[in-house]
Amino acid sequence: MLSQYYEQIETIVLNLSLLALFLLMGFAVHDVLKKNNVPAIGRAVAYLVLFLGAAGFLAKGIIQLFWQSSGVGG
Repeated sequence: MLSQYYEQIETIVLNLSLLALFLLMGFAVHDVLKKNNVPAIGRAVAYLVLFLGAAGFLAKGIIQLFWQSSGVGG
Protein backbone atom coordinates (compact mmCIF):
# COMPACT_ATOMS: atom_id res chain seq x y z
CA MET A 1 0.00 0.00 0.00
CA LEU A 2 2.83 2.39 0.80
CA SER A 3 4.35 1.89 -2.64
CA GLN A 4 1.10 3.03 -4.28
CA TYR A 5 1.24 6.41 -2.56
CA TYR A 6 5.00 6.87 -2.50
CA GLU A 7 5.07 9.89 -4.85
CA GLN A 8 2.20 11.56 -3.07
CA ILE A 9 3.79 11.07 0.36
CA GLU A 10 7.13 12.30 -0.98
CA THR A 11 5.50 15.46 -2.37
CA ILE A 12 3.68 16.20 0.88
CA VAL A 13 6.84 15.72 2.97
CA LEU A 14 8.85 17.93 0.60
CA ASN A 15 6.27 20.71 0.78
CA LEU A 16 6.05 20.50 4.57
CA SER A 17 9.85 20.56 4.81
CA LEU A 18 10.04 23.68 2.63
CA LEU A 19 7.38 25.32 4.78
CA ALA A 20 9.35 24.49 7.92
CA LEU A 21 12.55 25.87 6.39
CA PHE A 22 10.89 29.14 5.42
CA LEU A 23 9.39 29.47 8.90
CA LEU A 24 12.81 28.87 10.47
CA MET A 25 14.38 31.43 8.12
CA GLY A 26 11.66 33.90 9.08
CA PHE A 27 12.35 33.37 12.79
CA ALA A 28 16.09 33.75 12.22
CA VAL A 29 15.64 36.96 10.21
CA HIS A 30 13.24 38.32 12.84
CA ASP A 31 15.72 37.56 15.63
CA VAL A 32 18.65 39.20 13.80
CA LEU A 33 16.61 42.29 12.91
CA LYS A 34 15.32 42.62 16.47
CA LYS A 35 18.76 42.27 18.09
CA ASN A 36 20.36 44.81 15.75
CA ASN A 37 17.63 47.47 16.08
CA VAL A 38 17.04 47.65 12.32
CA PRO A 39 14.76 50.52 11.21
CA ALA A 40 11.24 49.74 10.02
CA ILE A 41 12.07 50.17 6.32
CA GLY A 42 14.95 47.70 6.61
CA ARG A 43 12.68 45.18 8.32
CA ALA A 44 10.05 45.64 5.62
CA VAL A 45 12.62 45.02 2.87
CA ALA A 46 14.02 41.93 4.60
CA TYR A 47 10.56 40.45 5.14
CA LEU A 48 9.54 41.30 1.57
CA VAL A 49 12.56 39.45 0.19
CA LEU A 50 11.80 36.43 2.38
CA PHE A 51 8.13 36.51 1.32
CA LEU A 52 9.01 36.76 -2.37
CA GLY A 53 11.26 33.71 -2.06
CA ALA A 54 8.44 31.72 -0.47
CA ALA A 55 5.96 33.05 -3.04
CA GLY A 56 8.27 31.85 -5.83
CA PHE A 57 8.16 28.30 -4.49
CA LEU A 58 4.38 28.54 -4.11
CA ALA A 59 3.97 29.85 -7.67
CA LYS A 60 6.20 27.05 -8.97
CA GLY A 61 4.03 24.47 -7.23
CA ILE A 62 0.80 25.97 -8.60
CA ILE A 63 2.19 26.19 -12.15
CA GLN A 64 3.44 22.61 -11.93
CA LEU A 65 0.03 21.47 -10.70
CA PHE A 66 -1.75 23.16 -13.62
CA TRP A 67 0.73 21.79 -16.15
CA GLN A 68 0.43 18.25 -14.85
CA SER A 69 -3.37 18.41 -14.78
CA SER A 70 -3.46 19.57 -18.41
CA GLY A 71 -0.92 16.95 -19.53
CA VAL A 72 1.91 19.36 -20.40
CA GLY A 73 4.53 18.25 -17.86
CA GLY A 74 5.76 14.82 -16.89
